[in-house]
Amino acid sequence: MSDYNAPVADILFTMKTVAGLDALTALPGYEDATAETVQAILEEAGKFAGEVLAPLNTVGDREGCKLENGVVRTPTGSKEAYRGFAEAGWNAVAFDPDYGGQGMPWVLTSALQEIWNAADMAFSLCPLLTQGAIEALQLHGTPEQKSTYLPKMISGQWTGTMNLTEPQAGSDLGAIRSRAEPTAEDGVYRLTGQKIFITYGEHDFTENIVHFVLARLPDAPAGSKGISLFIVPKFLPNADGTPGQRNDLRVVSLEHKLGIHASPTCVMAYGDNEGAIAYRIGEPHRGLEYMFTMMNNARLAVGIQGLAIAERAYQHAVAYARQRVQGAPVDGSKGAPILHHPDVRRNLLTMRALTEGMRALVLYCAGALDRAKRHPDPAERARNQALTDLLIPIVKAWCTDQGVRVASLGVQVHGGVGFIEQTGAAQYFRDSRIAPIYEGTNGIQAMDLLGRKLLRDRGQAMQSLIAEITGSLGAVDDKAALTAALRTLEQATAALLKAGQNDLPAALAVATPYLGLCGTVIAGWLLARSAVEARNQSGLAPDFVTAKQATAAFFSSNILVEAETEAARVTKGGASTLAFPLDAF
Repeated sequence: MSDYNAPVADILFTMKTVAGLDALTALPGYEDATAETVQAILEEAGKFAGEVLAPLNTVGDREGCKLENGVVRTPTGSKEAYRGFAEAGWNAVAFDPDYGGQGMPWVLTSALQEIWNAADMAFSLCPLLTQGAIEALQLHGTPEQKSTYLPKMISGQWTGTMNLTEPQAGSDLGAIRSRAEPTAEDGVYRLTGQKIFITYGEHDFTENIVHFVLARLPDAPAGSKGISLFIVPKFLPNADGTPGQRNDLRVVSLEHKLGIHASPTCVMAYGDNEGAIAYRIGEPHRGLEYMFTMMNNARLAVGIQGLAIAERAYQHAVAYARQRVQGAPVDGSKGAPILHHPDVRRNLLTMRALTEGMRALVLYCAGALDRAKRHPDPAERARNQALTDLLIPIVKAWCTDQGVRVASLGVQVHGGVGFIEQTGAAQYFRDSRIAPIYEGTNGIQAMDLLGRKLLRDRGQAMQSLIAEITGSLGAVDDKAALTAALRTLEQATAALLKAGQNDLPAALAVATPYLGLCGTVIAGWLLARSAVEARNQSGLAPDFVTAKQATAAFFSSNILVEAETEAARVTKGGASTLAFPLDAF
């Protein structure tokens, strides 16, 4: 297993050039996020990730989690690592200082998430879910709920979970059956039901776990409009904030998974006896709306996981290609490593270009999110919110798909030994495969991009983004390639808007290739911008500048060209998909 070295220089460069870090520091509340401060934070994060988390990645994969007498035991070293993570304040970076947070921008938190997930994806799922729960509670909780839970969750003393689906529901949350019966005390309920696929639903990291659970009230209408959101703590908080009485909930079993073995995926039972004590968040029947705050946060974070696993797989593959000697390279080198073979170089460059493209897309989205939250101009907040909403399904789906692609290429670079667990390449491939599935499968992300984003505003947010890209084309190096790719995106967008209005099933049949087209073109544009910025900035190492320009050129000639094929699927693929008779499957 190779070491993990956080790519701090590239992350910081991308934060400055793509996310506009210097401009973000001018936003209210972000004044402390100077480039010098951010660099120091990233460097410290890199040390913690490399020295503490990365060594646990293989250990956790091999040991997994164990359920013993109702208690989940995490792998060796994980509990201690989490304690160090929380005590160092890493859980608090993005959150409200009034509750113990550090108030830093989300673009920094997104960069940190890449580092944590690249070092140990299974471990990092615990703070990832806690972060989403904090975000939901900050926006929708009562003052009493915030004062009770936020300080403990922001500090990392308590963790949070997201309880959505049930055995019969899957992704159709309108089919959930969990119920919450009101008690004599206002806002307090007795909740019963079973939830599945609950990440870190039970563990030994902290003294308390705060579950955010979707359930129905007795008078709830059918479907998704009849869902409410509840806080269900493992231990009911005492008046002094310490964990008190054990609540009526338990872990039934742990799932045996393809990857992320160190992350306990739990089946949870609520209310085996009198019902679990639950506290409603917000108004009745608006739970799905509130939960979308948490889900959108998690979808961005899952997209970052695709980036992170790609970075780790790339580093691992490069380390192997530098030391593995096999065959006679065509350049005449003798005793040279496989890095000299052109096809190996192509694979590695594909991995690198996709990884840097993902990083640019993630941080571009995170920068828009920060401006949507903090920009003093309401029109700019609205514009950036529309851009964020448009980008999140693209980030989640495109980055996780490419994460699997890069991890698979990592196995390929290793050859036969890549298929053997001891080399470590296989773990990245196994771990990466869950990301296109959870927090809404990538097919659902494509449907969201088409239905809730593109059709709802008649393509206005996408046209605004296309206009931004068009306006910057004069400065990029390979203008012809990017102009052609952008034209295919415009044409595919127009075709999809027309199909969505006239033949929605046909439009849905090609929503996934459309999302792939969006990710490819936007990433290619951002890399082209980065190459120009690298050339124009002073103080950058010459090798860094050369690599930036070469990576962007490779993306343009080897990956951006895929846009034409993806666009053809969008404009021509729907009819043939629907023409196949169902009874012929």
